[in-house]
Amino acid sequence: MPAESNTDFVELLAILDLKATQDDVFVGSHPSKTPLRTFGGQLMAQSFVAASRTVADTLPPGALAVHFINGGDPARDIEFRVHRLRDERRFANRRVDAMQGDTLVATAMVSYLSGGRGLEHSVAAPTVAEPESLPRVREILKGYEEVVPGFVNAPHPIEWRYTNDPAWVMRDKGERLEHNRVWMKADGVLPEDPVLHTALMVYSSDTTVLDSIITTHGLSWGFDRIFAASANHSLWFHRPVRFDDWVLYSTSSPVAADSRGLGSGHFFDRSGQLIATVTQEGVLKYFPSTKR
Repeated sequence: MPAESNTDFVELLAILDLKATQDDVFVGSHPSKTPLRTFGGQLMAQSFVAASRTVADTLPPGALAVHFINGGDPARDIEFRVHRLRDERRFANRRVDAMQGDTLVATAMVSYLSGGRGLEHSVAAPTVAEPESLPRVREILKGYEEVVPGFVNAPHPIEWRYTNDPAWVMRDKGERLEHNRVWMKADGVLPEDPVLHTALMVYSSDTTVLDSIITTHGLSWGFDRIFAASANHSLWFHRPVRFDDWVLYSTSSPVAADSRGLGSGHFFDRSGQLIATVTQEGVLKYFPSTKR
């Protein structure tokens, strides 16, 4: 395992190890590598951990819905205030307000449900190459360091294996694609804690989910002038996840309109079982170049 990846992974586990400062109040920090605003996946994962630390271990998560209110300041810690909305034997609901001082950065609603056996069906996993046969994302970034420096310099706690060309390679080839499929897993040893396995999936769900909006139009981050910011993000948890093994994140974009785009997708385990469903709405502005 490359030393850099291991450092990024260790830092991710550290920022998910929230400090309880009082009843139902937790504090989380940022990694050493961070963008200008707090990464949405980090906010969601920390909010999920905060909520889950107040719920019985026997209750699995049902759904998570997050609205991003203000951009987070990476130079400041975030306080996660958990509100217990309901506690039953098979149900629980939590609201988590992510605060920096008096500023509300994001609000998350998290439900927990132990439903038991019942009817089962799901969409089928797409047929893709096995992750071991695919290059690591670092290899695909070679030669594009000046095009997508944000990706190159970002933390890499999760190992990615694209099954299709990523946006910047497609754009370089003049191609377009209406879906995006990436194998993902923790790039390090993950503790035997179901909350952390799910939290890493939550964190990863905010990566690549909006890519299909721009690749549908033959565009790419870096090559084209695009501004994107997450507005809201939801996950539905169908089955427990092991994020120390490969899961496939398959996404597409059903609509883009009014400078907003919707990304939707599914996480599948290696056996093809559907693990989680994701939707994210992003504010997306494209400024065409006069040279194009």
